[in-house]
Amino acid sequence: MTNLPAAYPAIDDHGLIGDLRTCALVAGDGTVDWFCPGRFDEPSVFGAVLDSERGGAFRIWVEGATSSQSYVPRSAVLVTRFETPDGAVGEVVDFMVPEEARASRTAAPAQGRATGATMLYRIVRAVSGDVQFSVDCRPRFDYGLSSGTIKSVRLGGSPVAVFSGPDRTLSLLSTAPLTVSGGTDGSGVDPAHAGAATAEVLLGPGEAAAFILVADLDEPDGWQPDVAAEVERSLEEVLIFWHGWLAECTYRGRWTDAVHRSAITLKLLTHAPTGAIVAAPTTALPEEVGGPRNWDYRYTWIRDGSFTSRALLDLGFHDEAEAFARWVTDRLAEGPTPLGEALHIMYRVDGTSDLVETELPHLEGYRQSAPVHIGNGASEQLQLDVYGEFLYSLSATDHLQSPEGQAAVSRLLDWLVENWARPDEGIWETRGGRRDFTYSRVMCWVAFEYGLRIAPTHENAGMWAVMAHSIAAEINAQGWDEKQQSYVQSYGDGAMDAAILFMPFVGFLSPADPRWASTLAAIEQGLVHDGLCHRYRLSEYSDGLAGDESSFDLCTMMYYVALAQGGAVERAQELFEKFLGHAGPTGLFSEELTPDGEQIGNYPQGFTHLGVIWAALALDAALDAELEAARGTAHLVPAN
Repeated sequence: MTNLPAAYPAIDDHGLIGDLRTCALVAGDGTVDWFCPGRFDEPSVFGAVLDSERGGAFRIWVEGATSSQSYVPRSAVLVTRFETPDGAVGEVVDFMVPEEARASRTAAPAQGRATGATMLYRIVRAVSGDVQFSVDCRPRFDYGLSSGTIKSVRLGGSPVAVFSGPDRTLSLLSTAPLTVSGGTDGSGVDPAHAGAATAEVLLGPGEAAAFILVADLDEPDGWQPDVAAEVERSLEEVLIFWHGWLAECTYRGRWTDAVHRSAITLKLLTHAPTGAIVAAPTTALPEEVGGPRNWDYRYTWIRDGSFTSRALLDLGFHDEAEAFARWVTDRLAEGPTPLGEALHIMYRVDGTSDLVETELPHLEGYRQSAPVHIGNGASEQLQLDVYGEFLYSLSATDHLQSPEGQAAVSRLLDWLVENWARPDEGIWETRGGRRDFTYSRVMCWVAFEYGLRIAPTHENAGMWAVMAHSIAAEINAQGWDEKQQSYVQSYGDGAMDAAILFMPFVGFLSPADPRWASTLAAIEQGLVHDGLCHRYRLSEYSDGLAGDESSFDLCTMMYYVALAQGGAVERAQELFEKFLGHAGPTGLFSEELTPDGEQIGNYPQGFTHLGVIWAALALDAALDAELEAARGTAHLVPAN
């Protein structure tokens, strides 16, 4: 329960809505405090999660009430419920509609619908008793740099507040009267100049009002918008869409709610027009409150997108994996990067790679966690693991099995033949210099192994097989620490690294291999505390960055996978269910988990949610195997 208002709600006290082009965060108090219209990486118009005063927000609240938040089951429709001290109950229903969900677009303008625009829908309704809703829509354009201007107009019988910024407009359509104020100077960062549209909406039981925020609305001639009808129709469309999409899920295991919520979250991180997948929809949410590790994750990492595709594929969702496979091969077809690599490690969703990292000094950051970064300097790094992650994750797709896909794989592997032995920055994008990371070598081995599965008769297949054998031999010789009896983070260094947890997962080792058993024991001793796993220990390895970090949720999930596959099924199940209890009220996870159980970092994090899926699948398989073994044993006991 949340008392209103809160300047900075907990990171995990948010729900996510989206239209498969961009997303918005809605805090548990009814505030839209992160929203970039048009595309994930566009400048924000609501950014209060990064600066409660200057960032801009769209607030709807009930004075004196407490609030709670949940999703309509099997959907991305979010409900924030308010309960007043006298027992009245009101709700705010928030959603966005994927273009693919629209039943018909041909005659939309005449029916009162804008086409091709980003649209955020908010319904307020009284469930019981009389409820007074307060509404305050106060955008700040270009990451809070411009207040813009505001004017009040009418379209048909609907009041509309039009906010104009340097590069776009926002139109707030409403069934309730709107009051506009401020926003006349068009620039500056003084919050007092922010244009606002406000409303006071008193509703009786069963009554509702609606708001639609439209980016860059192109008003058709003679358009007479019916806001109430548009909202009702759109809510029906979006529920049909999500229920239909989730019906394709093949998961029938023990953790249906967590797996379904994770699947929907991963789907929300996909960019439907291109097939790209972003790592997270936010920037600069800190890995440590007050610390400097505040990165921009609104881009498509080859690694994250590949693993996300594989997790969705494991649940029966093929379209997303096929689309991402095509997106990556399109990047390969563009030829070597300016630095000579086969691929950049990350891109914008449109395939461009201009990701210069800069700071926004006018924003204080979430709970004063500065600097706020946009862009990502890691885009210039060499990370050789990405090729293995791509081929492991997508080797079974029709696209990579096609002649076009096989040709792309061939070009990739021919490049890797010449480059696999180079030191790199590694999976965790550290800034302490290049090393011979064991995990990077493992993923180069994976690339050749899975390339052979994709194109076993290719003229260079013999060379790929030789490469796989050579790399495996090198890993076993140089990535193994005889004294510790474990595989280690990098050659010649005894530091541990949770990325090594992927070794049995991708088939480099059997979970029953004695070397793996001792490696897992070393990881448990060095990186695991209270069932939560760190990527590495800063006391053992300097990553070139200031500040500290907490346990990393994907590593924790892979630790549970390793436990389940290694036979410690009961312990893995206990820890997994305990971890699921750390989800936010809407079932979403961030990047890391602090020792006191707070989700921290960019949110929601694709890595964590795909890890939840993999952990659930591994545990289901292990538990099913135990049940089958028990049945077999029972059949061997003679009847009395």
